[in-house]
Amino acid sequence: MAKQIIWSKLAIQDRRNILDYWIKRNRSASYSRKLNQIFISTVDLISKYPRIGKQTELAGIRYKVVRDYLFTYREAKGSIEILTIWDSRQDPENFDRIIKKGVR
Repeated sequence: MAKQIIWSKLAIQDRRNILDYWIKRNRSASYSRKLNQIFISTVDLISKYPRIGKQTELAGIRYKVVRDYLFTYREAKGSIEILTIWDSRQDPENFDRIIKKGVR
């Protein structure tokens, strides 16, 4: 049974920033729409198979790689909380800091 998805404020902002970036960069919403569909499919997959992602060093925190992005999430009873969507082309040293920020 699929679990309910809860988006953190940080993850909502990350998603919005990513999609807005591609709209501005490409001067078209076409790629952003496709990317958003991939994001939706990923979240659906995570909700059905919560342990599909790799475990991080932080207890209970997992991530799923989607193209150049890492969907970081944690599982709770009956729900999955999407913590962040991190662009893996960024400095990897920031990843731990961003995860910890999303965990709050």
